[in-house]
Amino acid sequence: MDEKAVLSQEDLRSTATYQKGILLCIMAYILLVALQFAFPPEARLFVGLAVIPISITATVFVFLLATKLYTTGLGILLGILTLVPCVGLIVLLIINAKATAVLKRHGIRVGLLGANMSDIR
Repeated sequence: MDEKAVLSQEDLRSTATYQKGILLCIMAYILLVALQFAFPPEARLFVGLAVIPISITATVFVFLLATKLYTTGLGILLGILTLVPCVGLIVLLIINAKATAVLKRHGIRVGLLGANMSDIR
């Protein structure tokens, strides 16, 4: 996508929505990694299994957001990379940073939990 391209209000709204989903996935991912140390070793498998639905959800949001911000091919690549442990978290952070930059460039305030939806008309 061209850095100077202006997105429609609909595209901005969907970008903000997908970014919120990614932010929730990042928070859940970090929480589960931290919880792994709180559980005894024999219960860590269950925490590890909880990462699977979060990874799948993150993959969907990354694909949707990457197709808005980049191209379909890059969206597929980033979505696949999201499924790789540790690399997935890096992909989430990169795509979140790109979405934040695009939203801010369009005058939308972005905080810890994503874009302020009231800024999008």
